Amino acid sequence: MIELIGKIVEVGTVEALYTGRLVEIGENEVQIESESGWVVVPIDRIAFIREKEED
Repeated sequence: MIELIGKIVEVGTVEALYTGRLVEIGENEVQIESESGWVVVPIDRIAFIREKEED
């Protein structure tokens, strides 16, 4: 996962799909910077993190 820091990623949870630049992966949460601002997602809610494919 460390190799994805600084890249545009998709973070999937049961409730939502977040897209933005991966800033930090902590012990308890992941932080991404999206177009609408900062998003903090708890690790225990994440189904996947993957690099966003180009459109």
